[in-house]
Amino acid sequence: MLHHVSVGTNDVERARAFYDPLMALLGYRSVRDYPHSLDYGVTDVVFSVETPVDGERASSGNGVHICFEAADRDTVREFHRLALELGGTDEGAPGVRPNYDAHYYGAFVRDPDGNKIEAVTLVAK
Repeated sequence: MLHHVSVGTNDVERARAFYDPLMALLGYRSVRDYPHSLDYGVTDVVFSVETPVDGERASSGNGVHICFEAADRDTVREFHRLALELGGTDEGAPGVRPNYDAHYYGAFVRDPDGNKIEAVTLVAK
């Protein structure tokens, strides 16, 4: 069972400007306040964005992505729109992905550090 997932950033304040609105849209809030990381969840950390502990530059993983559950298709569309407005880049517009499931509706973006994130719902409407 996973406790939390972290991705790296090279600029915590830039990451905050990107992730705060997206996490709020998905029902998460900041649950800790550290200068080197952003920690989101409902009551405890489930997702964090942080500078690497080793002091090296953060880099995104090839083939790695983090998927967040969205309440419905409108939320997936808003996640994608808002992420692009906040400086993310498109990695897959909102739409049905029937190769995963007949109701799999997702959208993919990269954050300003290149981390690939997704919002998905299996709600049919």
